[in-house]
Order: sequence, then C-alpha cells, then structure tokens
Amino acid sequence: MEDRVTELEIRLALQDDLLDELNKVVARQQQQLEWLAQEMRSLTERMQDGFKPAGIQHEIPPHY
Repeated sequence: MEDRVTELEIRLALQDDLLDELNKVVARQQQQLEWLAQEMRSLTERMQDGFKPAGIQHEIPPHY
C-alpha cells in the first residue's frame, strides 16, 4: 500500500512540473500573440497612411 502511495506522489509531482512548464509556454505564446497583433495594427496603419514598402511598385508594367 505504501508503494502505491509513493508512486502516486511521484506521479503528482511530475504532473505539477509538467503543468508549470505548460503554463510558461502558454504565457510566452500569449506574449508573442500580443506582439504580433500590435505589429499587424502598426503595419495596417502604415499601409492606410500610404506607406509603400521598398521594392513594390504600383505602376503599370511597360508591356501594357
């Protein structure tokens, strides 16, 4: 009986560690999502303000 309790305690400790790691991953991903959303808003504003990235031409090609 004591062996079973010890085994359960070990499994619980491992699950607690895993849960902590998963929480860290989720928190890091949330930060990345927030950063990406901010970047998207910034790019959208720049595009609406008429910003044209280098190398992109909005002219009719010469063969037309």
